[in-house]
Formats: sequence, structure tokens, C-alpha cells
Amino acid sequence: MKVLVATEKPFAEIAARKIKELIDAAGYEAVFLENYKSASEFASAVSDADALIVRSDIVSAELLDAAKRLKIVVRAGAGYDNLDLEACTRHNVVAMNTPGQNSNAVAELAFEMMLYMARSGFSGKSGTELRGKTIGIHGFGNVGRYVAEISGGFGMTVSAFDPYIAEDVITGYGIRACKSAKELYSECQYISLNIPFNKETGSSVNYSLLSGMPVPAVLVNTARKEIIDEESLLKMFAERPDFRYLSDVAPDCKALIEEKYSGRFLFTAKKMGAQTEEANSNAGIAAINQIVDYFKTGNQKFRLNK
Repeated sequence: MKVLVATEKPFAEIAARKIKELIDAAGYEAVFLENYKSASEFASAVSDADALIVRSDIVSAELLDAAKRLKIVVRAGAGYDNLDLEACTRHNVVAMNTPGQNSNAVAELAFEMMLYMARSGFSGKSGTELRGKTIGIHGFGNVGRYVAEISGGFGMTVSAFDPYIAEDVITGYGIRACKSAKELYSECQYISLNIPFNKETGSSVNYSLLSGMPVPAVLVNTARKEIIDEESLLKMFAERPDFRYLSDVAPDCKALIEEKYSGRFLFTAKKMGAQTEEANSNAGIAAINQIVDYFKTGNQKFRLNK
């Protein structure tokens, strides 16, 4: 049984070592494809693999055509828009993710970006404090709950909205539950975006929501760039001098923002939410444990496709 770990952005060394140890202990063959440069290189490596672990790597229909023996692919992380689920189903490949394993790392990154911006990039200029500010958590899954916990430690006033989470679950964390996204944005100076990208959420964070934010308005995106309507983003920059946008992945309109709105944005060099040793280890270990469990017992708890 061959397990391919294909990562254009490699796991941390300690995480890769633990993953290999677990593959070896299961009696499987471990193959690592790291820092690969082309889709053809990926396709060649997966051609004789029985199982596949990826991070943000694209698992397309074309890749699956080349994966003749593949039975399962696990995305080491929560977001899975890099997996073509319909193609996985057509190829009889079980697709899974590892929800919750990267959540604390992503939540901490949101605050690292907020602190950097609040203190004017540590440039020596006067800044502001987070204590006493209002923060809205849009999406109250695993990441959102860590954001709520950290927000309380900073003395922020915390609200949340999630149409799929019961109000009593949200209030159970000692925070206010809003009845709509519109209500959330209208009350909060900071918004932490923790929603997935799908057909429903694409471009859903728009001017109608953003324009209702009180001063100062700071939008923090550790989710996906596709959930932002970029025309609305540019309109907010143009109309609201108080508006700031902090994102774990740069928008397509990055060049225009950089040209016109210096000091009002922060974009990481690449998606950094899960880039910690702890998150790498948690997600990678969960991925191989799910693969071993699937082969040995048929457990499909985290299956994403039908």
C-alpha cells in the first residue's frame, strides 16, 4: 500500500517525520513529493499511489485520471475547495478533510495581523488598542470559537453570526448571537471572516455588509479570497479612509490597493493560517490516521463526497 504525501508547501520537518513514522507503523510505503513545480510531476507521482495526503494542492479531474490505484485522498486541513469532489466520486475515490486541526493557528494569525495593523506596523507611529473594541465573528465553526476565546482575553466585546449554528451554542460561549450578517457587521468595528468558500458564500462579503461597519472598520480574512466581492472592497477603500483590510491571501486587485492605499492593508506572502509546527503536525497526523482507519475499518467519518 503506497501513501503519497504531495505538498507544494511542505509540512514542517517535525510533522513530516511524524507522518512517515505512522505510515511505516501501519506497514505502508511512504512517498513524499515536496516543492514540486508542475501538475505533470504531481500526476506522475500519484499514478501508483493507493492513498494521497495534500495541503492546498489541487486534486483535479485530470490528476485523478492519472491516479489509477487511488482509493482515498485526505486534505490535511479544513478547507477543501482544492478537491474536485465530483471527480473524486466519479473515480471512486473517498475524499476527506481534517476539520479543527489547524483552527488555533488560524485564529492566532488573525490576531497577529490585527495587532500589527493596530500598532501601525511597529513603525514607531502611534497606534490603537484592541481592548474595548467590538469584534464580530462571521462563521462560528472551529476557528471562530478560538477567535472568540482569544477576543475575550483581549477585552473585546464579541458577537457572532452563523446560520448553521444554533443561537444557544453561540451564547454558550459567553458572547452575543446576531440574527443576521447585516446585524453583525453593523455592530462591529472588527470582523473576522471564518466561513468556507462555496457557491453560497462566493462574493457574499459585499458593500451592503461592509458599508454598515462602524468606525474604524477592519476586515480580517483568514478564510478564502473568493468570499470577498472585490468591487465592494475597492469601493470601501475609496469611500472610507478608516477602512482596513487584513488578509491571509491577497485579493486579485492587490496591485491597485498597493498603489492607492498604503498603510491600510496587510497581505501575507502566502496563505499562512496553518503554517505552524503544531498545526502541521495536528493536520498531518490526523490525515494519516484517517487513511489507516479507513483501510482497516472502513471508517468514513470525515468523508466529503458521496
